[in-house]
Amino acid sequence: MNNIVEKEIWVFADIRNDHHFGYCLNILSKGRELSKAVSGKIAAVLMGFNSEQPGNLTLQNYAEKCIEHGADFVYILENKAFTEKRADIYSYHFSDFIKKRRPWLVLFGLTDFSKELASRTTAYCNAGLIADCIDIRVEKNTIIAVSPSWGGEIIAELSFSDDFQTGFATLRPNVFKPCNIKGEPGEIKWEHVQNLSLPDYIEKNQLFYSEKEICDSKNLEEADIVVVGGAGVGSIEDFRLVRELAAAIGGEVGATRPPVLQHWIDSNRMIGQTGKTVRPKLLISIGTSGAIQYTAGIIESKTIVAINRDQDAPIYHVADIGIVGDVKQLLPILINKLRKNFLRQLADAVCHDNMLSSTDSFGAKIRKLREAHCWTLENLSHSTGQSPDFIEQVENDQISPSVSFILSVARALNVDPGTFLSEEEKIKIRDQRAQEFIKRTQNYSYQTLTPSAEHQHLRAFMINIEPKQAHKPVAYKHEGEEFIFVMDGELELTLGNKINHLKPAESIHFNSEIPHKLKSLSNNPTRCLVVLYTI
Repeated sequence: MNNIVEKEIWVFADIRNDHHFGYCLNILSKGRELSKAVSGKIAAVLMGFNSEQPGNLTLQNYAEKCIEHGADFVYILENKAFTEKRADIYSYHFSDFIKKRRPWLVLFGLTDFSKELASRTTAYCNAGLIADCIDIRVEKNTIIAVSPSWGGEIIAELSFSDDFQTGFATLRPNVFKPCNIKGEPGEIKWEHVQNLSLPDYIEKNQLFYSEKEICDSKNLEEADIVVVGGAGVGSIEDFRLVRELAAAIGGEVGATRPPVLQHWIDSNRMIGQTGKTVRPKLLISIGTSGAIQYTAGIIESKTIVAINRDQDAPIYHVADIGIVGDVKQLLPILINKLRKNFLRQLADAVCHDNMLSSTDSFGAKIRKLREAHCWTLENLSHSTGQSPDFIEQVENDQISPSVSFILSVARALNVDPGTFLSEEEKIKIRDQRAQEFIKRTQNYSYQTLTPSAEHQHLRAFMINIEPKQAHKPVAYKHEGEEFIFVMDGELELTLGNKINHLKPAESIHFNSEIPHKLKSLSNNPTRCLVVLYTI
């Protein structure tokens, strides 16, 4: 490629969202290193329309960020048609621009969109493309790209056969880190694409529908904590323990090749030379042998903890901490300990919520728990007996839940409350239960059916409500569950914002913490049997 007119290296900047744009900044860093090796320049290329960018950033803003992270030049190809993010449209005009400017090398991030764009653009330019590079360097003014081959069994070093053509390559973006060196001269060049014309085979294509991808979890490559399962986990049923550990510790789930091939987990969760490269603060590797194809994708992790029953497994050579043991015995114990610790933190947050930051608040912890388990608001509300609105208010720290909510979360996690509540908290709950019972039994409208039960969890009362009157409840608060059975008359029960009508022999069951009101709709007194289960 010695006869290329411009010794420029270009990086395509995907500005569909900030996540993909971050990949561009990573690759810019590598491109800058290559450009220095050939005394050239590094440039970023943006395509879009200035008034139609996602969020609040304009094309100018994105260009300035590229310069701040090493780009010497930024080319902006602008046309209203570029607001439709289609690789067929982009590649046609990008290739035309490449033919005019003839850069030395064009780099793309390894995303689905950029892979399609790279292959189409390369074909239009009748050039060569080196795909899935984990590294790229310059030797004797020649590009040498490093790419896994044969399913990661070998690492190939590839170059371009034609020295007179622009070269193209796709790179794994998370292998590289962005630099904070401002490019020189830092110039932004606008290319207003006029008279936009497309061949018939592209014009006939129509985009009927698109929507933003909904991510169930944080991107694996950006996670601070990653839990990886290998073949040593044993089965798809036991791989559940890997997921539960990741949820308990607030991490992302990854896998080596065998679990992916066995369909225990999606292929986009594979880590290694033929998968993704991660660099978390903590990586827990479970049942992985430690083959080079896998460890190449985790070697930059800050701390690696390996769990394997084979004490001679190669994974221990790269691990900072090694645990020899059977994952089926060890993981349930570890998961239970982590869940207890989390619930203990929730109990502390209830007591000291005014002293916590927004990231450490009770609501923030509940949201983190829900997202780690991939639960919707409805999932968690069903598990705790609360409404989705209640859960949302808790997560936004709009209300302070009681200890009973923590206990309902404990039940959802299958953790015994007695293992994380202090004796003082247990006594407090017991005393509160007794005080509430006494308040009820002293009121004329309550007839206790369980005398001397102030320290019992289960109590029963008979309630009498005057005709067409609202029930006047005692000013008390109890945490637990409530059952109401209408014996005589007709009852209107308001639960939160929902109104329920109950006739004789009808009943309802609900969480006692949900705000509720009772009213008689009959011309005669309404009698109800109320059974409480308090915590």
